[in-house]
Amino acid sequence: MFTTQVIVGLRRRKSDERREGNSHMFRNIKDTLSRSTAMKASVVAGLAVAALATGVPAEVSSSYADAVNVQAPQVPSFANVVDAVSPAVVSVRVESRVNSAADEDDSFSLGRGFDDLPDNHPLKKFFRQFEQQQGRGQQKNSEDGKGRLRPVAQGSGFFVSEDGYIVTNNHVVSDGAAFVVVLNDGTELDAKLVGKDSRTDLAVLKVDPKGKKFTYVGWADDAKVRVGDWVVAVGNPFGLGGTVTAGIVSARGRDIHSGPYDDYIQIDAPVNKGNSGGPTFNLNGQVVGINTAIFSQSGGSVGIAFAIPATTARDVVTDLIKTGTVSRGWLGVQIQPVSKDIAESLGLSEASGALVVSPQDGSPGQKAGIKNGDVIMAVNGDPVKDPRDLARRIGAMQPGAKVEVSLWRNGKSQSVTVELGTLPVDQSQSSTDDNSQPSQSQPSTEKALADLGLTVGPSDDGKGVAITAVDPDSDAADKGVKEGEKITSVNNQQVSSAKDIVKVLEQAKKDGRTRALFQIQSGDGSRFVALPINAG
Repeated sequence: MFTTQVIVGLRRRKSDERREGNSHMFRNIKDTLSRSTAMKASVVAGLAVAALATGVPAEVSSSYADAVNVQAPQVPSFANVVDAVSPAVVSVRVESRVNSAADEDDSFSLGRGFDDLPDNHPLKKFFRQFEQQQGRGQQKNSEDGKGRLRPVAQGSGFFVSEDGYIVTNNHVVSDGAAFVVVLNDGTELDAKLVGKDSRTDLAVLKVDPKGKKFTYVGWADDAKVRVGDWVVAVGNPFGLGGTVTAGIVSARGRDIHSGPYDDYIQIDAPVNKGNSGGPTFNLNGQVVGINTAIFSQSGGSVGIAFAIPATTARDVVTDLIKTGTVSRGWLGVQIQPVSKDIAESLGLSEASGALVVSPQDGSPGQKAGIKNGDVIMAVNGDPVKDPRDLARRIGAMQPGAKVEVSLWRNGKSQSVTVELGTLPVDQSQSSTDDNSQPSQSQPSTEKALADLGLTVGPSDDGKGVAITAVDPDSDAADKGVKEGEKITSVNNQQVSSAKDIVKVLEQAKKDGRTRALFQIQSGDGSRFVALPINAG
């Protein structure tokens, strides 16, 4: 056997070694014998000895390393969520009625290249027939004076009740005269507009159930939604019909400057044109937001989409279903952010709250004693971060509610109780009605306020101080102060001359302040600007 031969060979080598002693040839053989070869030979020899001793051949088994086995990550499947919510998501088609003049401007034309086709060409015959049919339709619409319905928009929506109420975006339906809802199974239903709210970009449609109960979805508590949570968006991108995409919550509280109540959830699930009004779900199948806008330079998805939070949407939708309109609390003050410079000029430790530029005449805020220059720091004990935060809080309250407003005035804290009014539907964001531009005044003999970069003079109406020149290299110019505007107060003290301004500035220096708060009035309204004071 092979093993026996190996043993014999090894034994012979040992005998030769003993016989030859210091033989030069054996030394060469010994030096070239590797350690690994000797070890392998020893193992085989041991097996052979065991086999000879027992009479049973020993089995020699090769030893190999285990194959690489990586456990696959547990990637969540959204299939169960999609199966459950898809019947509640719809596509929305919007049509608007156009007059005959618009029809004529938009009449079909064969266009460039078609005139070169032979008269008997099938394409040319087809499009000429289409053009003739369109012309007859336009003539009929012109005769009955109604105009024709023309598709103007498409979007998405979802059922929030079994009896046919559908939520979508205001910008999807705002220009519509007729609405068609396409269900998940392809069924088309006419819908009517129940109500819309431009401030939050929400709208509600209604379809006639005709005895049918629709699958609907519920609202999530978006306060529990965290950055990094999985979300699923379902909608009608580019009119393709029900389409599902997935991603995560990228950020909370986004302000994209679309309105006073911006508080969007940012997601990275692909959202495109036509997804507007569609829902974004959590993994429990609850609506965490309503897809409304995307950030894109190309018009397509780049992974930045914005959804209206469920809490905001739920309250607005409830009002729209009940009354067709949204009632909001109204404080009636024009406000602006508190910058670091303004905070320093007012003696505030941090830049937070909302600075009151002016209360509207007869408004709830004015009646409660809120004055220009006040900083609204809290409502009902809850700190106010900025003007947007204040607008959302007041708007979420019902008219007639009494709220405690904490103010910072003249370096001290105080509070007033305000009974909220009803926010006018057509009220503009600016709360001032004074659009007159103050006239130019001749420079006064008062010493120019060179340190501020301003030259001032008396105003025509005797109220405030007219700005007659602004140093283009000054901090005032950087803050947007312009010639022709008017300074009405400094550090919340009314001024009517340059002497009044200097007096207030001197007192501010004594109080250790490095900036002063100027109230500037222009044709666009009133605002506050913090300007540096030289200590000299």
